[in-house]
Amino acid sequence: MNTLIKNGKIISHDNELTTVDLWIKEGKIHAIGEAFEETTFDKVIDAKGNLVTPGLVDVHVHFREPGFTYKETIATGSLAAARGGFTTVCAMPNLNPVPDTVEKFNQVQEIIDKDAVVKVLQYAPITEELRSDRLVDYAGLKAAGAFAFTNDGVGVQTAGTMYLAMKEAAKNKMAIVAHTEDESLLFGGVMHAGTRSEELGLPGIISATESSQIARDLLLAEETGVHYHVCHVSSKESVRIIREAKKAGVHVTCEVCPHHLVLHDQDIPEDHGYWKMNPPLRGSEDQQALIEGLLDGTIDCIATDHAPHSHEEKNQSFLQSPFGIVGSEYAFQMVYTHFVKTGIFTLEQVIDWLTVKPAEIFGLEAGRLTIGAAADLAIFDLETEYTVDDEQFLSKSVNTPFVGWKLFGDTTATLVDGKIAWEKGGI
Repeated sequence: MNTLIKNGKIISHDNELTTVDLWIKEGKIHAIGEAFEETTFDKVIDAKGNLVTPGLVDVHVHFREPGFTYKETIATGSLAAARGGFTTVCAMPNLNPVPDTVEKFNQVQEIIDKDAVVKVLQYAPITEELRSDRLVDYAGLKAAGAFAFTNDGVGVQTAGTMYLAMKEAAKNKMAIVAHTEDESLLFGGVMHAGTRSEELGLPGIISATESSQIARDLLLAEETGVHYHVCHVSSKESVRIIREAKKAGVHVTCEVCPHHLVLHDQDIPEDHGYWKMNPPLRGSEDQQALIEGLLDGTIDCIATDHAPHSHEEKNQSFLQSPFGIVGSEYAFQMVYTHFVKTGIFTLEQVIDWLTVKPAEIFGLEAGRLTIGAAADLAIFDLETEYTVDDEQFLSKSVNTPFVGWKLFGDTTATLVDGKIAWEKGGI
């Protein structure tokens, strides 16, 4: 099948927008040019002067299936990702059952193959049942198609366990992706420890809960030579030690979430679960360190940590609510509105952090708008303001404090292998 996307704009390396047409043939980008003869195509999509990018890549989502399908499913989560312009996403293994054997991993993969509308790469856990010290079958799970290994949702508490896991991952040329959280330093905390937590009368989470475990792991990564990737970096101390480790030659990469870039703890207006996330919204100095870390290359990419929960779970105090915020459907738009339109980031940088960089650091065949690449594409309207509306969410869950925010860059269409996965107004 031949498809034409006409009147699209792509970003060049000098941060300029160029109008082009894209010829898609048999699911791949066949040609990029101008004024192709429309009558030779089976389908024509008019981009109407909107931005066309490689499909966005998100290395951190939670789709909750199996085990928690009242929060999200692979079908609804992948559709929400497509709504946000994502065509490749990597799903965390904090499921029930945990996919810690080849058999259980294959069961999740079967649901992905059947229901996903975007490319979903499934993580395997570092240890059995996430919280144990028993390592999984790394070679077997790699052969089954595991994207990488992570216990996201909980930190690996024992240094010896992490060391052995890193050795096994390195032997299999796979990445360890770490949720870093020393539980002995939590002290019942539910939000960042600072003046705002004191004002709200809520127990705080100190930054060292995250950064101290990163420091431990960086030394272990240096010892083992593993590719060590840090999830959702949130504190200035974490940025500092990752920066130093990179200078020392440690194979470390990391991600930051849009909500940590846009918000800090003083923005929390009340004790309500929609503001509760892990790691928490930190201080303004931490927020600035994250922005600087992206700009100087310490932080490699942006990921959503899309973590759906039901309204009943989140519509209560920080003390009772689970951690988590949804993010797939507005991540690009949030960063574009608050950082590109304000001149802090360039459009080219943002696209790079959401496409090229995550693909590069994990060796994925994604994130490129080049001839011969898969026609995984997103189209964004940069000019029209829209409102984040939870009644329009495609995710099963709406746990976010961003409802009602005005943003630019709404997705108009997302294509996977040249076929429309989601289109504004219906397919």
